Amino acid sequence: MAQLSLKKIEKVYPNGFKAVHGVDLEVRDGEFMVFVGPSGCAKSTLLRMIAGLETITGGELRIGDKLVNDLAPKQRGIAMVFQNYALYPHMKVYDNLAFGLKLAGTPKAEVDQRVRHAAQLLEMEHLLDRYPKQLSGGQAQRVAVGRAIVKKPEVFLFDEPLSNLDAKLRASMRVRLTELHRTLRESGQPATVVYVTHDQVEAMTMGQRICVLKDGVIQQVDTPTALYDRPANAFVAGFIGSPEMNIHAAELQPMGSGLAVMLGGVALPLPESKAAKLRSRGGAIKFGLRPEHVSAVARPQGDSLAVPATVRFMEHMGSEVFVHFDIGTVPLTARVPADQLNGLAEKMRGEAHQFHLQLASCHLFDAETGTNLLL
Repeated sequence: MAQLSLKKIEKVYPNGFKAVHGVDLEVRDGEFMVFVGPSGCAKSTLLRMIAGLETITGGELRIGDKLVNDLAPKQRGIAMVFQNYALYPHMKVYDNLAFGLKLAGTPKAEVDQRVRHAAQLLEMEHLLDRYPKQLSGGQAQRVAVGRAIVKKPEVFLFDEPLSNLDAKLRASMRVRLTELHRTLRESGQPATVVYVTHDQVEAMTMGQRICVLKDGVIQQVDTPTALYDRPANAFVAGFIGSPEMNIHAAELQPMGSGLAVMLGGVALPLPESKAAKLRSRGGAIKFGLRPEHVSAVARPQGDSLAVPATVRFMEHMGSEVFVHFDIGTVPLTARVPADQLNGLAEKMRGEAHQFHLQLASCHLFDAETGTNLLL
């Protein structure tokens, strides 16, 4: 079994700075778990603690049934892939893949079988006789992944492995790594993965579950869909999604028998299904609405609220347009299919226009704690 268990894990440096605050997390056997968060959130520190490259100052870390807090990295049954590849420049690809196995005294025939199996999985048999300097960035990263595969570890650890690649190659490698994880699982090889990234697109497209971190504290652990649709707080809501969710300070006020959100001087009546969860609340909140829940045209179902706005500028992305506009004094972004603009794109800049807000899809957060009030 290759499950990973973190119980009250802490990291305190000699100067007293506390980087990781009592992390509790269970990574399931065979799961692809992604750690994501902004720079300085301690995601890489946490990964290095799992790897044994950083000491654990509190809590328990188990791989399978084994307590590994004080074990050296080579005793933990892990393999790590770094951002900078760390290939031996004087060795051919074959020897880079085989080096660790040879050091461990693995029989020659088994070394050859493991190396060629990894090369086949990563479609790089034709690269085995090349030196690292003869490889592209993507090929070098595949060699680094292959070096981890040949070890047959219980847990794979990836520390921002695609950060040095261009956008097109990153997209290709995302698919390749996801398919590799599936292939390893189907072949019966342990394939528990912990993957660190600051890129929420990588997290959303690769992770079976995602652990969102901020300042060394877990904010939420869930599937990509659940994080997107049901963020636990304003931080998760704003971090997950591109373009990011519109989140602004607002006021919750009575309106007739229901409630309304006052945003930039405009009253937005809440649907009854949402107002019913907030009967005892009022005053300052944070209002959130994803850009795709704002339309430039009226929706046929009639479930949106038309509000006057002033268009500031637009970003043309091909099949869709990000329209930036103001409702009163509040700036918002709409993610609009290009054909909804009906040729008005140039005319709309700087002019008044009606936008339609799908308030049934809005989120409301506590003004101080950021907690989602509608969960």
